[in-house]
Amino acid sequence: MWDHEIKAMASSHAIIASSVFMATVLPAVFIQGFSVYGTHLLWLYSVTGAVSVVNIAVFWLLGISQPTKKNTLGYKLSRLVRSCLYLLLSCLFYHTVVVLYGAPLIESALETFSLAVLLTSLTTLRCLCVLGPNVQAWIRVFSRHGAMSVWDTSLQITVACSLIGAWLGAFPIPLDWDRPWQVWPVSCSLGSVIGYLTGLVVAPAWIHFHRKQLTYKSK
Repeated sequence: MWDHEIKAMASSHAIIASSVFMATVLPAVFIQGFSVYGTHLLWLYSVTGAVSVVNIAVFWLLGISQPTKKNTLGYKLSRLVRSCLYLLLSCLFYHTVVVLYGAPLIESALETFSLAVLLTSLTTLRCLCVLGPNVQAWIRVFSRHGAMSVWDTSLQITVACSLIGAWLGAFPIPLDWDRPWQVWPVSCSLGSVIGYLTGLVVAPAWIHFHRKQLTYKSK
């Protein structure tokens, strides 16, 4: 029933996943001394930028975002402003949550906020691409049985995997191993990216194998 959508999803996820790989490999070719550990913030923002640009391009080309009732220039500008505001609020929200979970408040503030920016690009930006700046739709999708399409289900899986990955990434930090990936916030950002990539793989596979059991309410 949704074979075409699942194939489109798998293809788009492969493109997005490849952007993470390219954001890791290409800078190493052009920037001397570039590495995931040694120049972690540079890698982090490289991945953030690549994922953001490719997500926006892919979802715009696929036309996944919910149709709008108005097509006026003023309305489109209003949606753009609200989307930018949501991204900013998301960065501040993640920064606050990470600090509450034990991240340094003043020391390493740049690193903490950079992690918040990465999490925003992996979760909030994808919500905006799929649902637009519609908080009610976001609440609906992340409530129980709130998904109305395979893209909603994919959104649930990728966001959950990204956040779980970031959370699991925090566990090795207190251990006295003195490894370079234990420096804040390397393990958390790596965990979130690995979780995101896992979600990109798992989402279409899970939907494919459960497509006969999935039932979506009409919009």
